[in-house]
Amino acid sequence: MRKLALSDEILLSVEKPARYIGGEINMAVKNPEDVDIRFCMCFPDVYEIGMSHLGIQIIYDMLNLRNDIYCERVYSPWTDLDKILRRENIPLFALESQQPVKDFDFLGITLQYEMCYTNILQILDLSKITLNAADRTENEPFVIGGGPCAYNPEPIADFFDMFYIGEGETVYYELMDKYKEWKASGQDRTSFLKIAAKLPGIYVPQFYQPAYNKDGTLAEFRPLVPEAPAKIVKQVECSLSETYYPEKPLVPYIKVTQDRVVLEIQRGCIRGCRFCQAGMLYRPIRPRSLSFLKQRARKMLKSTGHEEITLSSLSSSDYKELKELVYWLIDEFKGQGINISLPSLRIDAFALDVMSKVQDVHKSSLTFAPEAGTQRLRNVINKGLTEDDILNGAMEAFQGGWNRVKLYFMLGLPGETYNDIEGIAILSDKIARQYYTIPKEERNGKVNIVTSTSIFVPKPFTPFQWAKMDTREEAGKKRDFLLSRVREQLNAKSIKYNCHDADVSELEGVFARGDRRLCSVIRQAYESGCIYDAWTEYFDPAKWDKAFKDNGLGTEFYLRRERAEDELFPWDFIDIGVTKQFLLNEYHNSQKEITTPNCRKACQGCGAAKFQCGVCVEGRQGSPQRTGD
Repeated sequence: MRKLALSDEILLSVEKPARYIGGEINMAVKNPEDVDIRFCMCFPDVYEIGMSHLGIQIIYDMLNLRNDIYCERVYSPWTDLDKILRRENIPLFALESQQPVKDFDFLGITLQYEMCYTNILQILDLSKITLNAADRTENEPFVIGGGPCAYNPEPIADFFDMFYIGEGETVYYELMDKYKEWKASGQDRTSFLKIAAKLPGIYVPQFYQPAYNKDGTLAEFRPLVPEAPAKIVKQVECSLSETYYPEKPLVPYIKVTQDRVVLEIQRGCIRGCRFCQAGMLYRPIRPRSLSFLKQRARKMLKSTGHEEITLSSLSSSDYKELKELVYWLIDEFKGQGINISLPSLRIDAFALDVMSKVQDVHKSSLTFAPEAGTQRLRNVINKGLTEDDILNGAMEAFQGGWNRVKLYFMLGLPGETYNDIEGIAILSDKIARQYYTIPKEERNGKVNIVTSTSIFVPKPFTPFQWAKMDTREEAGKKRDFLLSRVREQLNAKSIKYNCHDADVSELEGVFARGDRRLCSVIRQAYESGCIYDAWTEYFDPAKWDKAFKDNGLGTEFYLRRERAEDELFPWDFIDIGVTKQFLLNEYHNSQKEITTPNCRKACQGCGAAKFQCGVCVEGRQGSPQRTGD
């Protein structure tokens, strides 16, 4: 029987001790002494958020399928336990074996959100792992990062031995095999990093050197050793119906953010929204087969006891067999109280008959994302929705029995005017008015419109990677203006307005397009006490402002300037398939308010066809593919 790393006294003194004891349903149980490789997966945020992440569940299951690997987990300790671990000098431990993370072979950290960067240092520090990768000794774990933020790894490059660029199903096994060979050879740490650097999709920051121009822009980014390629090509899993997906996902003992079965129906997106990083990073769109999804749905619901299943995708409506899948789920689990959640649905593609079927099981609020308040700005961002689409979709929802709608918009989009901002309030009111055209006896109470805005953050590998970003002051003015306009609407009492913290968004914007010089800023901020920066109650902008100043850097350089079209970006060494020229063409189209059709309507030669899978070969196997510039 395993011994808990924390005493009963400590566990009883912290909030939610179940965060730290492991033992969850479907947890992998192995003897650490019987395996060749110990791999600790980390989500650098609190347990409830980390346990809801599908990517870790997939990698955890995939690695534990091998008898020679034991994959365990660690999450960021909440602030109460953080203090205790430091005071009592207790090293951070993995949940499964309760043994110190520093004794593992690998620490794999998923990078989902820039505002978790100081939590990465918290994990390393509490684990007693040397913060800077170049200074690590032979007996310390190799620290590897992956996930969407790994597509610009430079702001945290100093802290990682390597980054995995792409989807985890493709190269991890080969990396583990190479590690076993290296471990048996007795060679030094650098030797393994050189071996890893030769694998597709693996980036080893120590083997590259950035140089900067006098104006602070990147002058060059060159490999230092022959094993390091000039370009790192992202890894793509083409056969999603023949790859790894957990049949028995972990089930926590406490409520987490997503307490349900998550069924990923497809990966990627055809839409080409110009603000959306995921839509570009995960091209081409690749659906899973209906038979695969049915089989996994049965097994996952049975093995977890969950009463809800979410159909996960960037744009669920673009899954061709969505109706068949939903109907099958409803029929298969009829009378069992299973709720079906359908996020990421487009209003123009939301079929009334599917909606009606779903509401027979459970009726909840619907989420729509117009993103912009006017048609002009929706064309700028290539959203592909007209106002009629939005209003007709909302009306279908209301007629289907819904009376609560959540609307998501962005403030600060390139080309935005105050007329576009006012359009958010007007559109929210128009949707409410649609509801009241239904005869009173047929309504389901009062309508409830929740309008939320986030601050637009330009991201790498999007057409808007050249654009400047609003300051916190500009964002604050726009937020106040929108609130005043919402209050002027006829149905103001039915509209609730929520807004995102502009201070946090500003820092996110710096890290999103930052370079390696920011490593020293992040380290100083962490050492001055910054952790859980994504949590408003712990975010301390004054400490961050001081860290930037002390390191001779300013946020203006990263946020407030329009990038030159020929500027070398810190992430240009990564090849995601989608070409820089295609993204620049799309940026020009946005400035002209020209829309681009989705991938299924017409191939635009973005470059993703180089991977020869998904929509790029859908129904056109015999046809030549354009691969872009």
